[in-house]
Amino acid sequence: MKYTIIIATYNRLPELKELIASVQKFDFPKEDFELLISDDGSNDGTKEYVTQNDFGFNLRYIYQENKGPGEARNHGMREAKGDYFIYIDSDCIIPPDYLKKVDNYIAQNQVDAFGGPDTFHPSFPPLLKAINYSMTSFIGTGGTRGSKKSVTKFYPRSFNMGVSRKVFETIGGMNKLRHGQDMDLSARIYEAGFRVGLIADAFVYHKRRTSLRKFFKQIFNWGIARINLGRSHEGMLKPIHLAPAFIVFALLLVIILSLFFGFAQKLLALAGLGMILVGLFAFFQSLFTYKDIRVAFLSIITLYIQVFAYGLGTLSGLFQSLKGKQTAEGFTKNYYK
Repeated sequence: MKYTIIIATYNRLPELKELIASVQKFDFPKEDFELLISDDGSNDGTKEYVTQNDFGFNLRYIYQENKGPGEARNHGMREAKGDYFIYIDSDCIIPPDYLKKVDNYIAQNQVDAFGGPDTFHPSFPPLLKAINYSMTSFIGTGGTRGSKKSVTKFYPRSFNMGVSRKVFETIGGMNKLRHGQDMDLSARIYEAGFRVGLIADAFVYHKRRTSLRKFFKQIFNWGIARINLGRSHEGMLKPIHLAPAFIVFALLLVIILSLFFGFAQKLLALAGLGMILVGLFAFFQSLFTYKDIRVAFLSIITLYIQVFAYGLGTLSGLFQSLKGKQTAEGFTKNYYK
């Protein structure tokens, strides 16, 4: 068997049903892949749905008590039958030709690990398309999530990431970080000298968070994760990663100073003008991409949330690090609620 697609899941049955339905439409030999559902302690009927239905392809189910997504993926790798392990997030929909594109790329490039981008499905509601804009546009993330034009080295992430069995047997699986364990694995893959490839046309449709509150928490935790990653791997914390934190800190400082000094009030006015110009740019770029004025307006909000949440998370991580905390922590309790 060539490929094991590992889905770590926890109480996400509605999304899992959509993902399984998309795999049923694969344009790829059924005997060459399996879908492995690694359940991290769900109690929403996931086990019953997966084990009591015949989906027409190789699908297996494994279970563990809740230990987090990293350990669920490790459990999946230990049980996988494929030569390559592919991680896809449970809130994704996979296009029919995904595996064919992956297979062709590996045959031509002989990589040890790979990843691809995530994007939106036309059926997604306006908010999810706006979140997709802020997460995938160059102004939002600098092309780091699977674009050929990126401000940093490409690090495959668990929403769309593959490793060979050899990689797993050589360096092991994911660590215990709640956030950033996929990028930690990517960094270790590079450090071990393995070849890593970007398959730009092997994308997945990613739903991500379904509310602005959840989106803020997710991005805040990514800011925290960046500090943890920077402490573990050289090159994982660069000035570009600190830019949102600098923006947030500078803006807060100017707001405070503007209460006492006239020059700071002028700086605050310039900052406000800058935010307006960035918002207008996001609005028109989003409108051109999605052809929906609702998505364009929401894209301004999601972009601002992304910058401020990431910046605040990074500042929190720095503060915790300066206090001597071994691993900085973000939102954990009721994270998905």
